[in-house]
Amino acid sequence: MTQPRKAAALISGGLDSLLAAKLMLDQGIHVEGINFFTGFCVEGHTHAIRSKDKNKPKRNNALWVAETLGIKLHIVDVIEPYKEVVLNPSHGYGANLNPCLDCKGFMVGKALEWIQENGFDFIVTGEVIGQRPMSQRRDTMPVIARESGAGDLLLRPLCARLLPETKPEREGWVDRERLLNLSGRNRKPQIALAKQYGFEDYAQPAGGCCFLTDAAYSKKLADLWENRGEKQYDLDDIMLLKVGRHVRPKPNMKLIVARDDGENNFLSGYKKRFTSLYSVSHKGPLVLLDGEADDADLELAARLVARFGQGRDADAVNISINLNDGSSREMVISPMPVNEIPQEWYV
Repeated sequence: MTQPRKAAALISGGLDSLLAAKLMLDQGIHVEGINFFTGFCVEGHTHAIRSKDKNKPKRNNALWVAETLGIKLHIVDVIEPYKEVVLNPSHGYGANLNPCLDCKGFMVGKALEWIQENGFDFIVTGEVIGQRPMSQRRDTMPVIARESGAGDLLLRPLCARLLPETKPEREGWVDRERLLNLSGRNRKPQIALAKQYGFEDYAQPAGGCCFLTDAAYSKKLADLWENRGEKQYDLDDIMLLKVGRHVRPKPNMKLIVARDDGENNFLSGYKKRFTSLYSVSHKGPLVLLDGEADDADLELAARLVARFGQGRDADAVNISINLNDGSSREMVISPMPVNEIPQEWYV
């Protein structure tokens, strides 16, 4: 007996990648999944942090897909090489700071490196023509295959019959007639196929699995770059943009204000890196100060911290200020009235 051909499937955790991998398994292909961790993945980070979400089930959807299919999943950290995609996308950004076309090409290129290193034959993705406005168009799909270097080793089972034959089809590794011809944003065919397979509780589509598609998150990232004077970031930056209320009263400083006890606990892990403030006299949030602040800035920050706590209506609130150089002080301050906080301070 001949050994089955081997495919690496890009597994995002969504329904399309689940179905694409399943179609290959049905044809006797040995499938293993790859999930690339960029740092911008949604995957329940905020649900795991916020107290209000504590009763929501928390799972990594890519791992759930792999378990459902009974395949191995390789989670690959690409945070550092992915920076070039985010900072300098050759095809530009989508509606927000999402470099979707460059991103898909990057992912397929990394998958190509992986199959070459691990003795696999081809790459599978869950792309559907017309489903995404930037990376999943008929004219951009060949760009991904070409610029990634994968060429005709890239198979898209959900829409393959609408595309030119790939090597796995020409060589008879897979039967083209058993592949699909889906197109457009209507997901009813995928939902029907999932029902046919008995798949339930799969992740629902919500603008993709990446925070860069989110307008509010992209606004915070753009603000970070503008006020630091350079387009750079590290993993802590990525995570902190996902958490808290962000308030920038001056270009040189931003406050990250916890919204509940879960975020208080999360932000407390950063107290050695940032100046932190909290109310001693009244219950309130932990606040991180990102930037350089003089005494006048600290007074302004303290008044804002008092405003966001339960002492907002008090005549005076005692604020503890813990500087990132290890020193600390306390300040008794009157809370800033809400009508004195300009809306444009909120990032």
